[in-house]
Amino acid sequence: MQKAQSGQAEKPTPPYTLSPVACLYALLALAGGAALRLWFIHAYPDVQGDPLVYGSIAKNWMLHGVYGTTTSGDLRPTLIRLPGYPLFLMLCFRLFGMEHYHAVMYVQTGIDLGTCLLVAAIARRLWNEKAGWWALWISALCPFTANYAAAPLTETLELFSITVAIYALVRFLERPSWSWTLLQALAWSYAALLRPDGALIAVSLCPAMLWYGRKRWGIGTMLRYAVVAAILSTLPFAPWAIRNWRTFHVIQPLAPRYATDPGEDTLPGFNRWTKTVCVDLTCTWEVYWNADSDRIELNTLPSRAFDTPAQYAETRALLADYNQTTTVTPALDARFAALATERLKAHPLKYGVGLPLARVADMWLRPRTEMLWIELRWWEYSRHHAETEFAAAYAGLNLLYILLALWGFRRWPRLSGAMLAFFLLRSALLATIEAPEDRYTLECFPMLFILAAIALAPRMTLVASSDEPSEYPQESAD
Repeated sequence: MQKAQSGQAEKPTPPYTLSPVACLYALLALAGGAALRLWFIHAYPDVQGDPLVYGSIAKNWMLHGVYGTTTSGDLRPTLIRLPGYPLFLMLCFRLFGMEHYHAVMYVQTGIDLGTCLLVAAIARRLWNEKAGWWALWISALCPFTANYAAAPLTETLELFSITVAIYALVRFLERPSWSWTLLQALAWSYAALLRPDGALIAVSLCPAMLWYGRKRWGIGTMLRYAVVAAILSTLPFAPWAIRNWRTFHVIQPLAPRYATDPGEDTLPGFNRWTKTVCVDLTCTWEVYWNADSDRIELNTLPSRAFDTPAQYAETRALLADYNQTTTVTPALDARFAALATERLKAHPLKYGVGLPLARVADMWLRPRTEMLWIELRWWEYSRHHAETEFAAAYAGLNLLYILLALWGFRRWPRLSGAMLAFFLLRSALLATIEAPEDRYTLECFPMLFILAAIALAPRMTLVASSDEPSEYPQESAD
C-alpha cells in the first residue's frame, strides 16, 4: 500500500453507515426517481429511428453472428455503430426475449437509479454529507436524464459509465490501488464503446490522476497508474479495429463521423452548407435529416440561410432541383458546396465562429423536450399556448441546473478542474458538428448534479495539517 508523502500517519477512511431514517429517506428519493422513469416509459416510450438500428445490429449479431443491419430484407455488415450498446441489447434480448424493448427500458431505469446513487456518493466524498443528499434528490428527479430511460439509446449507459469513472477516480485519489485503476479503465473504455465522444471522459480524467495525486502520492506512482489505465482502456478497441479491417479494409478503431459504411456518400457539400444554416434541433430535423430521404422546404429555412437576394434565388433553385428526386446527387452536392464556400468567404467569422458557438449555446440552453410529444417549433405561441408555456418551464429548469452548477464551481471543490476540462472539451467537439441535438450535452449532467448539490449544501471547511489539508471535511453554515 502506498503511503502519503507528507510523512504523517495515513488516516483511515471513516466508515459510513445509514441510519434507519436515512435509509428511508434514500428509498423515498429512489422511489420518486423510479416513478418518474416508469411514467416516461408509459407516456413517452421511443422505439423508432436509432433504437431500431441498434436493435437490428443486436438481433443479427445474436442470431446470425453478423454485426450488421437488415435493409430491404438484405443482411449486410456495418460499422456505423460501436458495439457497446448492441452488446447490452443482446444481453437483454437473451434474458427477456427478442426485441423486448420495454424490458430494456426497465433495466435502464435500474441503471439510471444506480447512477443517481453514485452521483450522491461522489458529492458526499467531494464536499459533505448534505451535498450527497442534495445530489441524490436532484439526479433522481431530473426529467431530462430520466426521460432517456424510456428510449433504447446509449444515453443512460453513457451517463452511468461517466459517473462510474468519476467515482473510481475519487476513490483512487483517496488511496491508489489497481482495483480502482482497473474500474476507471473499464468505465473509460465502455463509455467510448457506446459513443465515440465517450472517449472524452478518459481524455479529461487520465491527466487528472496525475494532477490531483502528484503531491500526495508522488508523480512517478501516479504516472505508472495513469499509463496502465490508458493502455487498458484502449485494448477493447483492438478487436473492433481488426474486424473493420478484415470486413471493410479500412482503418476505423471507433465509428465514422457521419455514420456511413465504406463506399457510402458522406455528402460533404451538403454538410458544409448545413453548417452555414443549422443552429438548433428544428433545423436538424427539417433540413439535415431530410437529406437523401425527404423534401427540404424553402419556407422552413431560417432567415440566416440567405445573405443576399442572389443567394436566396440560388438556394430556391437548388432545393427545387433536389426535391424532384429527394436525392443529393454528386452534381447537387457540388452546388451545395459552392454555395457554402460563397457564404463562408463573405462572412468567415459569422459562419466559422458565430454559428458554431450558437449551436453549442443552443444544445446547452434549449428546452429538453426532444423526447416528448411537444411541437418541434415550440416557441410559436399562437399555435399551441400550453406547449409553449411547458417548453418555457423546461428551459427554466434546465437553466436552473446550469446556474446552480456555476455557483458550485464558484466554491471550486476537488476535481473542479477535471470537470471543467470535460465541459470545455465536449463543447469544443460539439462546435464542429453540423446537426445539433439537445442530448449531446446530456453527458455533462452527472457533473452538473454534483456541482449543483455542492452549491446547495453548507460550505465546507477543511481541517488543515502542517503539510496538507485533510481529506475529511467538516460542515459549517454559510
